[in-house]
Amino acid sequence: AAVGKAAAKPAAKPVADVAPPAANDEQKAAASIAHVGDYACEFEQTVVVGAHPTYEGYLDMKHKSQSWVMKPVLSSTGALRLEDVKGRMLMIQIANKSMVMDTQIGQRLVDGCMHEKQREFARNMASQPAAGSLLK
Repeated sequence: AAVGKAAAKPAAKPVADVAPPAANDEQKAAASIAHVGDYACEFEQTVVVGAHPTYEGYLDMKHKSQSWVMKPVLSSTGALRLEDVKGRMLMIQIANKSMVMDTQIGQRLVDGCMHEKQREFARNMASQPAAGSLLK
């Protein structure tokens, strides 16, 4: 356990131990393009992403009984990264799917996650043979 941190308490909504830094305009812009809502993932798992109720420019991510406060970051590749403010979880959103990584153990927590908008993109991609070039 880290020095100076209280024992984890059960919470109905995601709570950071310390308020995260105020979001800058770039972070707020990244938050505005994140797919919020339900994601259907492999093995009948679900992930839910929503706006954080307290911290502007941050998102909540929930999987099973766990939740995290996520900082959205737009990468140079065009992928959107949702980074856990505590540095453990990472969600990567690309045009046609998302995945959640546990960076502490270096493994995917869930993969093949698709938000409604990603399913729509994948359907459109499948109907256009040359659409693979859109993923650059």
